[in-house]
Amino acid sequence: MTSTNSSVQRARRIALVALALLLGGAGVRTYVNSVHAKAIQSATEEGAVNQVLVTHARSGQGQRTVALPATLRGQNEAAIYARTNGYLRSWHKDIGDTVKKGDLLAVIDTPEVDQDLAQAKATQEQIKARLALTQSSLARWEGLRQRDAVSQQELDERRAAQQQAQADLNASKANVQRLQQLHDFGRITAPFSGVVVRRNVEVGALVAAGSATNTKELFYLAQTDDLRLTVAVPQAYAGDVAIGKEVSIKLLEKPTAPVKGQIKRVSGGIDVATRSVQVEVSLPNKDGKLLPGSYVEVSLTLSGSAKALLLPPNTLQFRQDGPRVAVVGEGGKVSIKQVKLGRDLGKQVEVLSGITPKDAVVLNPHDTIVEGERVNAKDAPPEPKPPGAEGGASKAEGKGGKA
Repeated sequence: MTSTNSSVQRARRIALVALALLLGGAGVRTYVNSVHAKAIQSATEEGAVNQVLVTHARSGQGQRTVALPATLRGQNEAAIYARTNGYLRSWHKDIGDTVKKGDLLAVIDTPEVDQDLAQAKATQEQIKARLALTQSSLARWEGLRQRDAVSQQELDERRAAQQQAQADLNASKANVQRLQQLHDFGRITAPFSGVVVRRNVEVGALVAAGSATNTKELFYLAQTDDLRLTVAVPQAYAGDVAIGKEVSIKLLEKPTAPVKGQIKRVSGGIDVATRSVQVEVSLPNKDGKLLPGSYVEVSLTLSGSAKALLLPPNTLQFRQDGPRVAVVGEGGKVSIKQVKLGRDLGKQVEVLSGITPKDAVVLNPHDTIVEGERVNAKDAPPEPKPPGAEGGASKAEGKGGKA
């Protein structure tokens, strides 16, 4: 009996130990599952927060400029056309030649005009003879009228004949002068001092009087001592132009050696077709190195530009109420700010107001980003420098050291 009780007690103890082990394993399993669930929940919450790259606006140049296209022109330019009909006998100046005012450029043979002039002069002599006859006849009839030998009607007829002959003589003189001027137009002379830019005629060519609409030019002259250009300044910058203001002019063939010009004239209104102000700039060219007709860029300094900040274009969002950016503040919360833009510089855009250099601006913000959204912000890596930039600098320094 005693051995049976001992066996029962041993079995109970074993059962209690097994139960305790089962309960402990269940507790441990429950604890592990809870830890895993919390870890999964934490990872899920962290994965739900968007990861964004941020950048900071940097200060722009202390002075803004706007570059506008223009063409250099001579202070005086003129296309020379024929004013009489004929054949070119000779030309005396060619392209590139420097001429003075009144220099002979070409001579035109005008045989038809010469014949018309000779005929007009002969007709004028005939009218002069007729006028002399009417004058002497009038003097005699006036004497006869004083003795009542002729009637007043006959005297008036002689006086009318004399006046008609005088009028015919005046008309003949005008015709002779017209034909003489046409004859003189056969000598093509320079209207001002300058340089021959083009010559479009050869000896023996038939030339005709006319204008640019129906005939070709014989010569094209330009005065190059002082050059000028006309540039259309957009209405937004109209307040930055004034007579006497200095501008910088850059030639395509010499981009690193700009020349200085000065505003001489400003139109008094806005062109409604282009919404721009016409500005004339003058620049000296005593050495003749600048050529009329050259394409240039005029750099106009703008006012109020020191406060501009620069941002990459991929930070901007454009909505109906204007451009905006997303800024990450304390606690990783997003704040949407409206900005006012200036010039588009390609890789950078000027921001005139709305942010500060301390604001962390989101790069490539998604379209659904909203005010107060939580994000994980990370500074964007710096832009890589152009290949060879540092090497080039070190090489330059090395050469300098050797020198």
